[in-house]
Amino acid sequence: MYSDFVFAALALINLTGFIVVAADKYRARKRKWRIPEATIFMIAAAGGSIGVYSAMLIYRHKTRHWYFMSGIPLIILIQIVISYFVFTEILPH
Repeated sequence: MYSDFVFAALALINLTGFIVVAADKYRARKRKWRIPEATIFMIAAAGGSIGVYSAMLIYRHKTRHWYFMSGIPLIILIQIVISYFVFTEILPH
């Protein structure tokens, strides 16, 4: 039951991250108000890093910024390590 909630929450935050990056790309093309980069990083740090990174690659958005191209994969790596630790060391006890 707990894992169902975690997976649903992660799916939702990743979908949100994907949509936010896609919306920012759309707004950039239309020269409209943009979504702050800090917001995109916060969504990624909150668990939406795979959604953010997927949208970056699909829409070719923020891919020229070194801090996105290295920062988002670093967040993904950190989240994988934390998830591994939680699921192997904390939850089984």
